[in-house]
Formats: sequence, structure tokens, C-alpha cells
Amino acid sequence: MFEYTSRYYAIEQVISVAPDGREMIFIRRRFLPDPASAVPIAEHTVTQGERLDQITARYLTDPEQFWRVCDANNAMNPEELTSEIGRKLLIPLPQF
Repeated sequence: MFEYTSRYYAIEQVISVAPDGREMIFIRRRFLPDPASAVPIAEHTVTQGERLDQITARYLTDPEQFWRVCDANNAMNPEELTSEIGRKLLIPLPQF
């Protein structure tokens, strides 16, 4: 259902049967991993005008992997990671 690089790839899929017999597929809730379990590959200092997708493309070569940086820095809102110039971001080793 999801690409192996998706944050939802390893989440269990569940089939629910509606009263009329229709089957609906959904995934279980994703819990954020403990940031302490992230293996750092770099530390990035945020500069003026940077976006998280740009930072992620630079270090992980895929801007859609921004969620890995969010998880490693315990952020629910990606924009908060780049809102403060000078903030240090942990860039994690991707774990598949």
C-alpha cells in the first residue's frame, strides 16, 4: 500500500467490514519513535530562508524524507524546525 520509504510502510493494515458488507482498509495509528534511538549522520544549523525539504534533500537526497528529521528532532510540525535561525537539527541515518 505504501512505498518502503514512507513513514507508514511498516504500519499494520486492518480491514474493517461495514454493516452492509463493504470492506474498508485502513492503517493503525503511527506512534513517534523515541528520538534517542536516532543514529545521527550530521547536525545542521538552520539559516535564513531554509525549508525542511531542502535540508532533507541535501543530507538524505530525498526531500520527501523530511519526516525522518521531524522524528529525530521530536517535532510534530515540520515548520517549527526551520522557524528559528540558528537552531541545530539532528539529521538521522535512514533506517528501513
